[in-house]
Amino acid sequence: MTLRVRRKLLPIAALLLVPVLGACGLKPASAFIPDVSPGSIKEDPALKGVTIRVTSKDFTEQLILGKMTVQALKVMGANVEDRTNVQGSTAARNSMLHGDNDVQWEYTGTGWITYLGHDKPVPDPEKQYEVVRDEDLKKNGIVWLKPSTFNNTYAIAVTAKNAQKYGLKNLSDITKVPAAQRTFCLETEFASRPDGMPGMLKAYDMKVPQSQWKRMGTGVVYDTTAKGGCTFGEVFDTDGRIKALNLTTLKDDKKFFPIYNPSVTFRKQVYDKAPKAFDAAFAQISSKLNTNVMRDLNAKVDVEGQDPTIVAKDWMVKEGLVK
Repeated sequence: MTLRVRRKLLPIAALLLVPVLGACGLKPASAFIPDVSPGSIKEDPALKGVTIRVTSKDFTEQLILGKMTVQALKVMGANVEDRTNVQGSTAARNSMLHGDNDVQWEYTGTGWITYLGHDKPVPDPEKQYEVVRDEDLKKNGIVWLKPSTFNNTYAIAVTAKNAQKYGLKNLSDITKVPAAQRTFCLETEFASRPDGMPGMLKAYDMKVPQSQWKRMGTGVVYDTTAKGGCTFGEVFDTDGRIKALNLTTLKDDKKFFPIYNPSVTFRKQVYDKAPKAFDAAFAQISSKLNTNVMRDLNAKVDVEGQDPTIVAKDWMVKEGLVK
């Protein structure tokens, strides 16, 4: 993710042909809500006539998760408004706090550091979730459901060629690269976040002048790094383009980056309308998601160019969650 203004929806083929579109913020994700009916996620009478507004940030994973949420709530009987694809973590979060939207997927590391203002992450995933859950509910009236186990943390990627050339396996190994060659492709938000580039350099006691930071749209980072435009690229661990572009990620050997387990978050006023139903429905979704599943789903959008709405529906149908 903290997380995250992230990937613009540009499949690899599009990046190769029209990289300028990434800078223009192309967003091909559709807003339609497909016809779905209950599978293992059931209709709940308490939600009849209840309007629920679903939001998300504007990167691939968030869009897929947001579309899953829209479809799950639809089969549960709610009147759903799809307001996914909001640019920026803060904008999406504030829409929840101000009561403009009602539900979104959020990441535990993001909640703890960026929204609740803590300096250090909690290394244990369960404890990180618990402290975020308790504090955000008390301070902001935001309910965090039990998270999925996959960890979409930040990572630093290099080409296989550069990994071999410089003997790179861990983030600590970046110091093996000559200072002038320590160039980084970064998205704008990562370049300024305390859990991003400034914090990483401090934690690893490395110096890289900002003249060697190349800020760009998230979707462009992967392709530019793969083509050698930067030695290092900031990526996300569940992104399907890592494998597709033959990139490798460096191990965070000092465990600097926070844990980013995704959780469905609700405004309490909405959650209280059907708490047991919400818990049951989203536990089914969360329990079926893991790192490999999420990489595959992200790749369907970012590599194959499929629409997040269809990717979400196909997976939910395959898992029997909806029909």
